[in-house]
Amino acid sequence: MSIVVAAVLLVGVSTALVVSRVGTTKASATTAAKSNSHRPLSVMLTNPAPAAAAVALDAPISIHFTVALADDSPPPTLVPLVPGTWVQSRPGTLAFDATGTLAPGVTETLTVPGGPTGIEGAQGQRLSQSLHVMFTTAAMSTLRVQQLLAQLGFLPVSFTPAGTTAVPPNEIGVAQLGTFSWRWSTLPGSFMALWSPGENNIVTQGAIMSFESQHNMTTDGLAGPKVWDSLILAAAAGQLDTSGHYDFVEVSTSVPEHADVWRDGQLVYSTLANTGIEAAPTEKGTWPVYARYTSTTMSGTNPDGSKYNDPGIPWVSYFHGGDALHGFIRSSYGQPQSLGCVELPPAHAEVVFPYTPIGTLVTVA
Repeated sequence: MSIVVAAVLLVGVSTALVVSRVGTTKASATTAAKSNSHRPLSVMLTNPAPAAAAVALDAPISIHFTVALADDSPPPTLVPLVPGTWVQSRPGTLAFDATGTLAPGVTETLTVPGGPTGIEGAQGQRLSQSLHVMFTTAAMSTLRVQQLLAQLGFLPVSFTPAGTTAVPPNEIGVAQLGTFSWRWSTLPGSFMALWSPGENNIVTQGAIMSFESQHNMTTDGLAGPKVWDSLILAAAAGQLDTSGHYDFVEVSTSVPEHADVWRDGQLVYSTLANTGIEAAPTEKGTWPVYARYTSTTMSGTNPDGSKYNDPGIPWVSYFHGGDALHGFIRSSYGQPQSLGCVELPPAHAEVVFPYTPIGTLVTVA
């Protein structure tokens, strides 16, 4: 029996080709050499196949050749980059040993280098030209996004994995078995009804916006590739929600109208409020805060067609179109008086403002 032969060629910082052969006798090696010397080097098939769609983020990647490869043969490449190494798992087969997941929702290009400096067969054969295989990866799993957001403290639920061991790096992007639990049993039932694991919902959207805001990203509430990458990095570094709290606001349109502020499962503040008049009502529903100003100018059209332009509106948190929580001076509060916004006494609006960062949910009911 021969000893294991291992040759490593580093490419960049994360890719290498390791060629290993175990248990090859002298006679079989001679026979293989004679056989291979008469066979051209070509690619028989790849996994994933060319133009494959919705490829799993932890899918195996391999290339099957007609002959065994030379120990110092250069490795294939993946763009976007995937951390890991290439190994010759058996004669004529290169397998990618991933230490991370494929990027979700992207077109991945696998390049098998050809020409005089490309892949080389054990008997000196060469690919005539480079081969480029393109495939698209699966969209991000909403469930996995929720699991990571919960573990980082951006959701009102926690996530406990079923297993006790750390998630392998090449499976970090794949949904894990486990359970979600409410962090506070005192939350209103109407709020709890907004949450559903594995499905897109307003609670998840608000949490994504909060995460995006804290990581200086566009706060669109969509878990795109940039959000995914940042979530993975944040999870690896243990970067929890910097606010340390979970807040939301409930606005009641029952007279006397009022706004209630909830933090970490407790009602912490309540104030009288004004919602929209019959000609310009405040729409009922739940939305995340998407823009905030300590002071701004509000302008628009009154129901009678005249224009308004009000400068210096304080403590403004927009949550749905032109509707916002904000301070506004009125002679009274607690009944419909606005043009769709939720008006608060200015001093009370100043108290509420710190509880409404980007992504905070506002319910009008």
